[in-house]
Amino acid sequence: MFEEPGGERVIAGRYRLLSPLGEGGMGTVWRARDEVLNREVAVKEVRAPSGLPESDVRRMYARLEREAWAAARVAHHNVVTVYDVATDGDRPWIVMELVRGLSLADLLDAEGPLAPERAALIGAEVLAALRAAHAAGVLHRDVKPANVLLSNDGRVVLTDFGIARVEGSSALTMTGEVIGSPEFLAPERALGRTPGPESDLWSLGVLLYAAVEGASPFRQDTPLSTLRAIVDEELPPPHRAGALAPVVEGLLRKDPAERLTAERAERDLRLVGAGGTPAPERGAYGAAPTDGYATTVAGRQDAGAAPTPPPPGPATTAGAG
Repeated sequence: MFEEPGGERVIAGRYRLLSPLGEGGMGTVWRARDEVLNREVAVKEVRAPSGLPESDVRRMYARLEREAWAAARVAHHNVVTVYDVATDGDRPWIVMELVRGLSLADLLDAEGPLAPERAALIGAEVLAALRAAHAAGVLHRDVKPANVLLSNDGRVVLTDFGIARVEGSSALTMTGEVIGSPEFLAPERALGRTPGPESDLWSLGVLLYAAVEGASPFRQDTPLSTLRAIVDEELPPPHRAGALAPVVEGLLRKDPAERLTAERAERDLRLVGAGGTPAPERGAYGAAPTDGYATTVAGRQDAGAAPTPPPPGPATTAGAG
């Protein structure tokens, strides 16, 4: 890495860092210019915290490379495209397409809860990305609003495969380590069980709940209390979800075997997004919990009973949450 008179850094002799797009405790995503192909790209930099043991630093960098590997395995228009893994300063930098727009998290912060139809359309695109990833043997493991990008041209893009697990690959976590955003973790992951594609579907259910209700359903004051709530507490009934409610509840069954299938969920999400209402299917929603999992929905009526109508008011409230 070197600097030129303008003060801009150049990575691997090719990628000129122009401005930060986002920053967190572990690093920065930059807007950059690929000077070989003369196009703008996004470059992900990860900075190891000072004092971190060398073995953990190497593990962190291996995760970054795995992110590129995992995302590159999934060729789908709803998944961010990875162009390159550049090595500079003895560490990897991921070079990927630059998605012009904002994240779903940014949108929710700016506008508050979404109308069910809008949330369903976004959810259907995220689910299409997840189905493509699962078909390629990749579990995302960190589905949340901050990792869903909404481009200016209307495309919905799932990004940040940094903790993805690729089928057949070795683990990059220590025994007992739980990684991911606690409030979006599936119960089986909170319990330390081996996750499957159903775990990503749970996370999508939490994302949809948060998108229409203004907050994720199990968020508590601490990560540990959040994980306990995910495992033990009933799902607070959604009040703003309308026709989206049975899809959300179907994805948020505690037992992964009882969860709505990806195919059915995507079909129903597209139906809700078009203004329709999913037809009930015996056993798809509200099935009795099995294998010792707790009841999912607080105060849930029998499957044949009429649902409690939502309280009056607009579907979207600016600034809520």
